[in-house]
Amino acid sequence: MGNKLKTALITGASGGIGRAVAEKLAKDGYFIIAQYNSNPSGIELLLESLDKSGLKDCVCAYKCDLSDSASIDEFINEVKKSFKSIDVIVNNAGVGLYKLITDTTDAEWDKVFSVNMKSAFKITNGFLKEMIVNQRGKIVNISSMWGLVGASMEVAYSASKSALIGYTKALAKELAPSGINVNCVCPGVIDTPINARFSKEDMAALKDETPLGRIGKPKDVAELVAFLCSDNSDFITGQIIACDGGFTL
Repeated sequence: MGNKLKTALITGASGGIGRAVAEKLAKDGYFIIAQYNSNPSGIELLLESLDKSGLKDCVCAYKCDLSDSASIDEFINEVKKSFKSIDVIVNNAGVGLYKLITDTTDAEWDKVFSVNMKSAFKITNGFLKEMIVNQRGKIVNISSMWGLVGASMEVAYSASKSALIGYTKALAKELAPSGINVNCVCPGVIDTPINARFSKEDMAALKDETPLGRIGKPKDVAELVAFLCSDNSDFITGQIIACDGGFTL
């Protein structure tokens, strides 16, 4: 597979935000490497959307279990067979856990951290040497507003997303001499399937708590990510940017 287009690897591309990011970057001229695991129907929606936009030849989907190190290693090796280097990495994949911390098991804690934090470390490291050689690259990590302020009943999730913020800041300093930008986006309440567990009343309350007076859309996050992946963000690195309608102000 050729490398005529810039390549963007997006984890969790079958979900609401990941799919929106993939669609936006494809329209911006990137070849999309779309990772997914347990939501094949979401990937089908992505492929159908890009097909309708005349971009069906600009995406390749890979199934990978991000909670399993061996699966990640296999995924990285498969991608490298087709692509010499990656221009953009969007570490978007994430799993939630809505549970009292006193009821949280070691296995649950480990899975949340494996997917939300460790996979970002492994995926990024898998393609970092080539970025350093090229002296250019964009890495965007998708955290959460709960990574900034924490959420009751979501301690494991909040802690893992907070770790991703620290990882972003430190990695940005380490990679800056190599011309690589590393930034982090913290979405607020976004209209995606992950929020289906909330009742209409809960969603209305969250909307009321958002200063801009609405629930976010995946497109809101995708537009910000696309900017951070573009040449227009070349002097921006190590930044933690909330995309939450003012929720965490």
